[in-house]
Amino acid sequence: MTATPDLLARLLPLYPALSQLPAAVLQEVLAQHVMPIQAPAGTVLFDEGSPCQGFPMVLSGDIKVARGSPQGRSLELYRVTPGEVCVASTSCLFGHQSFSVHGITASATELLLIDKVGFERWVSEPAFRAFVFGVFGDRLADLMALAEAVAFQRLDQRLASCLLGRGSSITTTHQALADELGTVREMVTRLLKRFEQAGWLQLGRERITVLDAKALRDLAQGAM
Repeated sequence: MTATPDLLARLLPLYPALSQLPAAVLQEVLAQHVMPIQAPAGTVLFDEGSPCQGFPMVLSGDIKVARGSPQGRSLELYRVTPGEVCVASTSCLFGHQSFSVHGITASATELLLIDKVGFERWVSEPAFRAFVFGVFGDRLADLMALAEAVAFQRLDQRLASCLLGRGSSITTTHQALADELGTVREMVTRLLKRFEQAGWLQLGRERITVLDAKALRDLAQGAM
């Protein structure tokens, strides 16, 4: 693969730290250590216990990173969108360990997978290393907030918060919400029906219409 002008035109605005790399280093890695991937929604990119194959740089779409359980439940930890860094991949590459999470494309996704040699070549440069650790720190703060919510916030509060900020008409399934919250579908369905009975929303087939965002916001903030 060669670093064509079209590729650089797409990559550099998303990952501006790359523009601070020496031109020879940038071109070498893109030419010799990159595998382009185009994956439809629902593709498993990596699984728990598998070795890390490289550092993903998302050009379009998004990757859902989650942790599973022996009972089949999963908890969404974060999503990797264009311009962001996958913490799991980064930590596996630094620690030479296997994945403790799994990654699935949430929509049709295009990415570049930088192999281990290429990643180490780039991360030896201060600008790229600072970028990686900066995003790593931001993501860690998000994960700590998620852990706090799971430990101390009621499920109905978390569900209300999950529904906010998505507009008045939400296209999703009860199972998808359960996966995002790390619970079972039956619990989500029970709470959604309770919200519907209260007049806060209306349930349809793979669609939720928010009727009273203020009530959901009050619940999410613990005012109820």
